[in-house]
Amino acid sequence: MRCRFWQGAVCTGLWVVAHECGHQAFSKWQAVNDGVGLIVHSALLVPYYSWKHSHRRHHSNTGSITRDEVFVPATDESQVPFNGSAVYRAALLVVQQLLGWPGYLAFNAAGREYSRFTCHFDPWSPIFTKRERIEVAVSDAALAVVIYGLYNLGLTFGWPWLVKTYVVPYLVVNFWLVCITFLQHTHPGLPHYDDQDWDWLRGALATVDRSYGILDHFFHHIADTHVAHHLFSTMPHYHAEEATKALRPILGAYYCRDTRPIMRALWEESATCHYVAPDAPGSGTLWFRSMCRPEGAKEE
Repeated sequence: MRCRFWQGAVCTGLWVVAHECGHQAFSKWQAVNDGVGLIVHSALLVPYYSWKHSHRRHHSNTGSITRDEVFVPATDESQVPFNGSAVYRAALLVVQQLLGWPGYLAFNAAGREYSRFTCHFDPWSPIFTKRERIEVAVSDAALAVVIYGLYNLGLTFGWPWLVKTYVVPYLVVNFWLVCITFLQHTHPGLPHYDDQDWDWLRGALATVDRSYGILDHFFHHIADTHVAHHLFSTMPHYHAEEATKALRPILGAYYCRDTRPIMRALWEESATCHYVAPDAPGSGTLWFRSMCRPEGAKEE
C-alpha cells in the first residue's frame, strides 16, 4: 500500500506537468503543450481541453464571487447545509476528498453557478464557447480510448491487478488534487470579492502558499509557490521557487503563507471557512465565516 501511495504522488506530479501544458508553460510550442497535456491528462482520466478552458477562466476571475469557476463559497449562512458537528465535517471531507474531483468534472460540484446543467464532458456546456466545443469533443474521445485500454488491461491481467495498479493510485491523485486546490484558495485570512471590489490583481493575491514537505518535490512545488503561479501563470514551474523568493519582500503583507501541517489545515479550514460575508454593510470585500466554533487556526 505504501508503494501505491508513492505511485499516486508521482502521478500527481504528472498531473501538474499536464496542468503546465494547459497554461502553455511546458514548451514554447503550443502543439507540444497540447499534445503532452492531452496524453498525460487523458491517462489520468482528466478531459484535458475541457479543464484547460475552465481553469483558464478560474485564473482570469480568481476570488470573484460571481465569476470564479471553482470553490466558490456560499454568501449566506442559510446556503450552508452544515450542522457544525465534527462528525458531519469529517463526513463532508471524506466525500470531498474522494469524490470532489469527478464530482466537479461531471456535475460542477463546488463550481460557479450556471443557469443550466454544467458538465466538463459536454461540448455544449455553458462553460465553453462555440469555438471550444470541438476540443471538448477531442478530450472526450481521448478519454474513451483510455477507458477502453483500461478495460482490456483488466481483462488481460485481472481486475484485482487493475485496481491495485491503477485505481488505488488514481484515488491518491484525486485526494491530493482536491486537497491542494481547496487549500490554495481557502484560508480565513483570504478575502473574496463581489463585482464592486474585484479586480484581477486582488483576486490573484487571494491565494495562499502551503508546503507539503517532501511531497513538494513530487508535486513540482505547485502548492508552496501558488501565489507566484497566479501572478505569472505562464512561468514554468521550475522557476516558481526563485520567483516566490523574489516576490515575498515585494508583496509584504499581501503575501499569504500558511505553515500548519496540511492535514491539520484541512481539518481546521473545514471548521472556519463555510461562507463569506462583508465586515461592513455595502462592502464588496467578503471574508470567511464559520458555522461552528473556530479552532484557533494560525497563519504566518
